[in-house]
Amino acid sequence: MITHIVCFKLKDPTPENIVTTRDLLLSMEGKIDELRHLEAGADVIRSERSYDIALVTRFDSLDALQAYQVHPYHAGTVIPHMKSVCSAIVAVDYAS
Repeated sequence: MITHIVCFKLKDPTPENIVTTRDLLLSMEGKIDELRHLEAGADVIRSERSYDIALVTRFDSLDALQAYQVHPYHAGTVIPHMKSVCSAIVAVDYAS
């Protein structure tokens, strides 16, 4: 199992922008067959070191993660939105 965690810092972290962006991430559910687990949530601490939204996804293999990365919905809808609204994005991928 491969876990893919991504944290997003928004350029304009208004409550509306956070909800819209989180909902877009969650909209991948049911659209990308390789996804075995999907969750996204907004930071509740709001400290100086916090990012605004976290995404946690799980895949059966590295090949499945790679297929997700280039999937038309992820690559054509989600990634362009995230790049346009984020000031920073960090990720960690690990096998379990």
